[in-house]
Amino acid sequence: MKKIDLSNIKALQKIPTGICGFEHISQGGIPHNRITLISGSSGAGKTFFAVEFLMRSIEQFDRRCVYVATEEPVTDIASNALSLGWNLGQYQDANKLAFIDAVLSKSSVEKDSDVQEIIAEITAMVETIDASVLIIDSLGGLFGQVQNASALRRGILHLANTFKQKGLTIIITAERVAEYGAISRNNVEEFAVDNVIILRNILEEEKVRRTIQILKMRGATHAKGEFPIVFTAEGINILALSEIELKQSSSGSRCSFGNNTLDKMTGGGIFRDSVLLVSGPTGSGKTLICATFVEEACKNREKIIIFAYEESCQQLMRNASSWGINFKKWEAQGLLRIICLYPETQGLEEHLFTIRSEVNKFKPTRLIIDSVSALERVSSVHNFREFILGLTSFIKQQEVCGLFTSTTPYLSGGDGITEAQILTITDIIILLRYVEVTGSMQRGITVIKMRGSQHQKEIRRFEINGSGLHIGEPFKNVENSILGIPATSIVAESERLARMFGDQDDM
Repeated sequence: MKKIDLSNIKALQKIPTGICGFEHISQGGIPHNRITLISGSSGAGKTFFAVEFLMRSIEQFDRRCVYVATEEPVTDIASNALSLGWNLGQYQDANKLAFIDAVLSKSSVEKDSDVQEIIAEITAMVETIDASVLIIDSLGGLFGQVQNASALRRGILHLANTFKQKGLTIIITAERVAEYGAISRNNVEEFAVDNVIILRNILEEEKVRRTIQILKMRGATHAKGEFPIVFTAEGINILALSEIELKQSSSGSRCSFGNNTLDKMTGGGIFRDSVLLVSGPTGSGKTLICATFVEEACKNREKIIIFAYEESCQQLMRNASSWGINFKKWEAQGLLRIICLYPETQGLEEHLFTIRSEVNKFKPTRLIIDSVSALERVSSVHNFREFILGLTSFIKQQEVCGLFTSTTPYLSGGDGITEAQILTITDIIILLRYVEVTGSMQRGITVIKMRGSQHQKEIRRFEINGSGLHIGEPFKNVENSILGIPATSIVAESERLARMFGDQDDM
């Protein structure tokens, strides 16, 4: 047996893909000179991934590519790419991209000799443009006539090893029939390749949720688990929670709420890199606090953006004007941007991507989410927590001061699912509650948490009128209002009863 020379063997190298977030989860990119399988069900984004990798390879990294289309005509692929602004024709004209349309040529494998013919055709094209990347989309179209599993595996290995010896990095796509279960249709493709990436298209809570998972990467490390992805006109965006690092800078400066008493209650205002949660039942004053926050920012010539998920832009402007706050003026001056969406229009991944994109474009110093509890209803508890983590991490990295509102499920207060997911993540928590005092319903406000600062702990009276919000003196002789079961103290109740019965004795 011939001795194998290992003296010139080099460590595995990875090449960047240019796909947003992929370098993070793959810890460097696609392994060079290896074969990578992109597996997924119909509509999972296999061709999208392959075409974007092709486009980024040419544009950003000056790699020449050969694309073998076996199921969808090249003209359709180019047309779809052009709708995203990716002109594949210009790369072909510049001799950086070559297509092999196996759909029109009817090239497919039925016997071993067919593999040789296809290899020869691809080799000629690779040598013509001096390509370093080969994409085959898909294996099903190429080897669809092969019924024997052993023959299929042998054909894939022969194809892969031939082009690996030529120094190519190879991407192939393959179908699977379910989101979870068998990796590929024939259950052999994943064993014949070096790396496996799975794209999923999951229907969850009546919403489609797309994810990506690196199942294996021979000789290389990578992040484990599934990561949400969003498909946009700019390409694929992978939203990996593992990107979150607790390395944000910490600001000592504060910004005002726009209300002197509330500033005093929080020890001088909110830190500029903080996330504030205002929680309360419907009608308790959350939107008014948001409006006051907006006016204070705009008066100081700071940009602020509102993402509203329960009210339209016109409703928000009307409500603000009833308190003497002119949103239209601030919007016209370019200091305020309002984006109103129904939560059901997108999945949480798309909402997070929208927020990130709008913040990057508008570059505000303050941000309002009204309300995060509305977003809770379009996803599972686990995915909602992932969304909140991704959102808070992003705005902290951008050093944006964030104000979130949350509607509690009961008029008397009480935590909902939203609070359970967000309480430990936010820096400041303000509770708004209805308090019953001697038969009348009043509003109360208190600060129950503030990281890095002293704060007042009393429950204060909170009133709303045409001129805005007014925070009064602390309640007296009222217990358990925050727990949702307010009651007057025993002493106060005894005195009230004594006066009542004393008056009757005088009659």
